[in-house]
Amino acid sequence: MADARDDVSGSTVQAGDRTQGFWEEVRDAVSTRAALVMLGVLLLQLGFALSYMGAFHAPEPHRVPITLVAPPAVQRDLVARLDALPGDPLRVTAVQDRAEARARLLDRRTDAALVVDPASRTDTLIVASAGGPSATAAATGILQEVARAENRTIVVRDIRPPAAGDSRGLSSFYIVLSWTIGGYLAASALNMAAGSKKPTLRRTLVRLAAMLPYGFVSGIGGAIIVGPVLDCLPGAFWELVGIGTLVVFASGAVGVALQSVAGTIGLGLTILIFTILGNPSSGGVYPSSLLPPFWSAIGQALPPGAGTTVVRNTVYFDGNATTGALWILGAWAFGGVVVAILAAAVRASRAARPAAPAGGPTAPAV
Repeated sequence: MADARDDVSGSTVQAGDRTQGFWEEVRDAVSTRAALVMLGVLLLQLGFALSYMGAFHAPEPHRVPITLVAPPAVQRDLVARLDALPGDPLRVTAVQDRAEARARLLDRRTDAALVVDPASRTDTLIVASAGGPSATAAATGILQEVARAENRTIVVRDIRPPAAGDSRGLSSFYIVLSWTIGGYLAASALNMAAGSKKPTLRRTLVRLAAMLPYGFVSGIGGAIIVGPVLDCLPGAFWELVGIGTLVVFASGAVGVALQSVAGTIGLGLTILIFTILGNPSSGGVYPSSLLPPFWSAIGQALPPGAGTTVVRNTVYFDGNATTGALWILGAWAFGGVVVAILAAAVRASRAARPAAPAGGPTAPAV
């Protein structure tokens, strides 16, 4: 009987040892830090799904800018009726003639121009689908529905279609996407190469300086791909190089800054700003007039949206309506540089202070 009890006791101990060994292996393989990083990745993953599907799952036109050319006798009534459509899908501006409407379209102040012909039952809708086929399609669909209700016909005339290699008008968005991701991944690579240590002021300056040639090479590479290689965005080669350099440097500078302040968490914040929030709101897939209010409000204030606008308007519209977007990109680049340098300087100042004695001041011996 004693032997049997000893066998049972020994088996229990061995099972306990195996269980304890298993959990020790789990703790060794997944440390507390690793578990927190996984939690951060999960939150980014869920944020990615929420942001993209929230922005794209049900696009609805809201105050799409439309220009109207119509005889004075019907102009005011037609503007009122179009502005009063259910859901407020259009924002109509009346102008005097077709030439002014065309100029507004190419200056990117409107997404379509409706020219009403009082002598017939056929009107003309002038569009420039290179500025965003989704906005053009939305405006066309709404106005054609209105025309059918009045037994009229609309003929669509596209005066600035996308290039043959850019049939859906998305190349501007995708090249800016590659530049922004490349910028903050390069900053992350610089941080990891140093073992994720908090950078000194000198190291921070070197990293920021390194982002300039990296951005320039990225700009050249992107311009070659969308130009000579794929013929997506032909022309404006050196303009695209300059835009690419600025976009990559802005993304990289923000990446350096946030990782300098928050380490690994800073990379997550950079991904949140540029990818999770910036890409779906950029206007690359759907313009702001088709996005829900939150994404519509933030899109052009973030680098992906500003970059997409600058690329698209530079290639197709002679650089019209790009000044504000360039200021946005410049502000992000400047802000990243300032925050990165200040964080490193503050850290250096703290490290230079003499440490206080562990036990406080020592009383003199009597």
